[in-house]
Amino acid sequence: MINKMYSSIPDAVADIPDGATVMVGGFGASGSPIELIHALIDQGARNLTVINNNTGNGDVGLAALIGNGQVSKMICSFPRSSQSRVFPRLYKEGRIELELVPQGTLAERIRAAGAGIPAFYTPTTVGTVLAEGKESREFEGRTYVMEPWLKADFALIKCEVADPLGNLTYNKTARNFSPLMCMAATTTIVQTKKRVAAGEIDPEHVITPGIFVNRIVEVPDPVHEDTLIAEGRSYP
Repeated sequence: MINKMYSSIPDAVADIPDGATVMVGGFGASGSPIELIHALIDQGARNLTVINNNTGNGDVGLAALIGNGQVSKMICSFPRSSQSRVFPRLYKEGRIELELVPQGTLAERIRAAGAGIPAFYTPTTVGTVLAEGKESREFEGRTYVMEPWLKADFALIKCEVADPLGNLTYNKTARNFSPLMCMAATTTIVQTKKRVAAGEIDPEHVITPGIFVNRIVEVPDPVHEDTLIAEGRSYP
């Protein structure tokens, strides 16, 4: 049996290199793998391309990774939200790049990579600046824009329950993009709130099969982004 459990969070992210493309699970604060992100800050990898639904909030988690100068490009749908301060400032200063992708298109680009589909057509951005420079075609009299898959070298994911084989379940909305990202990354690193023995998760309840997971570290009492922001916390 392949045991994918790691004994420490730093060990799980130790080999993420400079220049890597990293997917980060999370829908706002929900499902954000704060401990893995903070470990990546401590690890120090730079010039990262990060794929997430947003650009983080406050001065913790993804926002802290960006603020520490480790991210050179963000690919996301919502670069500015109610408590995002770091990314908007750096973007206005020309210190970070942005690829803006509609949320549904973002999810489908990630899913396509996991399914081995290099590109697909969607009408979402037709007639907007987001379609500029992209191939378009007509199908049944309607124009569609071609969008490429989104792959990553690593995915940082938060789940609720995991077994040593890498089978995962999630907590409600924290599921969000995470199952798709697990499939689209070469190496998937997961922090889990609870570890159970192999076979204890009902096969009908498995959301992400272990074949898409490479490393798991148990974080029994994970912090929540909103709590850290409310406390005025920052990292590092």
